[in-house]
Amino acid sequence: MRFWLPILASLGLTACGPSDDFGPVNVGIIGDPQSLFDDGIRLSPGAQHIALATQEGLVGLDPSGQIVPAIAERWIVTDDGLSYIFRLRDLVWSGEDEVSAEDVRGALRNRLRALDGTSLGLDLAKITDVRAMTGRVIEIRLSSPMPDFLRLLAQPELGITNDGGGLGPMLLDREEDDLLAALDVLPPEQRGYAAQEDWSEMVRRLNVRALPAERAVEAFSGGELDIIMDGRLSTFPLSQLGPLSRGNIQVDPALGLLGLAIRSDEGVLSDPSNREALSMAIDRSALIAPFGLGGWQPTSWIVPASLFESAAIPVGRWSALSFEQRQELAASRIAEWEASNDNEAVVRVALPEGPGSDLLFEELSNAWRAIGVTTIRVGLGEGAEMELRDRLARYSSPRWFLNQFNCELEIGLCSEEADRMVQESLTVRDIAEKQRRLTEAHTLLVEEEVFIPLGAPVRWSLVRGAVAGYQANQWGLHPLFPLTEAPI
Repeated sequence: MRFWLPILASLGLTACGPSDDFGPVNVGIIGDPQSLFDDGIRLSPGAQHIALATQEGLVGLDPSGQIVPAIAERWIVTDDGLSYIFRLRDLVWSGEDEVSAEDVRGALRNRLRALDGTSLGLDLAKITDVRAMTGRVIEIRLSSPMPDFLRLLAQPELGITNDGGGLGPMLLDREEDDLLAALDVLPPEQRGYAAQEDWSEMVRRLNVRALPAERAVEAFSGGELDIIMDGRLSTFPLSQLGPLSRGNIQVDPALGLLGLAIRSDEGVLSDPSNREALSMAIDRSALIAPFGLGGWQPTSWIVPASLFESAAIPVGRWSALSFEQRQELAASRIAEWEASNDNEAVVRVALPEGPGSDLLFEELSNAWRAIGVTTIRVGLGEGAEMELRDRLARYSSPRWFLNQFNCELEIGLCSEEADRMVQESLTVRDIAEKQRRLTEAHTLLVEEEVFIPLGAPVRWSLVRGAVAGYQANQWGLHPLFPLTEAPI
């Protein structure tokens, strides 16, 4: 695959405009323009993509979301699954100092400390030790096997840096206060590979901007952008505006959370049975109909049933009831609460701006009006009792979903007992026992009704046919490096 060959172009900053086959690829990532240059441990989607390009970790991702070598050229996993041993490529920092296992060990330990108290920090809790074995060999030890561990190491927040410098395949060129990120690929010899003749003819520069969704779609329609990424359900109707062919729209088969986090247990939400009433009153299959989005996967569980053993949980909740029976039961609970409290059932829901959010609110409002609940829409961060949570999974384990509701994160209602079970699972090596504890933790969160799941998160892109190196994938991360591939 030619796009894995490295390069450093000597071009200056180029204004965004329609690219030809050999000009720069103009990339738009939906978001706040300044967010593209976030740093630290909480990165915007745009900043995540920049980090993947400029600050690789031990392993990386290819366009399909599969694990590929990055600064580690190869690795082995011990038979017990508790030790991952990586051999580093022959690399140097920007100051020409050799990259050593001690450097990588220090960088990883610093990043693990920084991530403490975040959901990604909880995901990484199985790491018990990071050791430098020889000059270019590093070992990471785990408390119990984790089949998806390499996927965690490929996350943008785990890129290896030294005094602010990274080891990615691309170099960021940015004028002070400019909102354009110009990315050039480093030559092979600067990435630990053999020099290659004519490498510069195989790649193109990337010009990357973060833009509000409506402006990004306008720019794509007008030929200013070749690709838009990180569209969401809240903005999905915009993808169908303008003179766009259906072939331009790419929708990821995403895995993650899309639903309403319960931020307050006051009023009608004080009783878990009322929170369940709101959840059972939603016809999830019909919820997506106004969007015209085929293939969307609704769910009534926090953790998708497919991630548990087949007998652990059924595919859907309330399978013994018809939707009409669910509505009747939900309405009776709300009416009983109103009579007992001499108060009206009212909930405030926080949603992001966007035409997709408008459609979603209308559907939720109609569903809850049918059971006697009045719904008021407010903006994110305005003190609503419920708030939309839209998150992509970092790996395919129930533990990722359960960690999103850990009490330490303080995002809403939670269960300390569920947290304890997840914590205990970290050291359990028997697969069946680990599944049992994670299933019990899930059951507790469901019983507490801490979340109203809706379905899989939506991530969409607009991609011109001339752009190589893009593939829809379930992780919603699309590495920028492969987009530099020049046409044959």
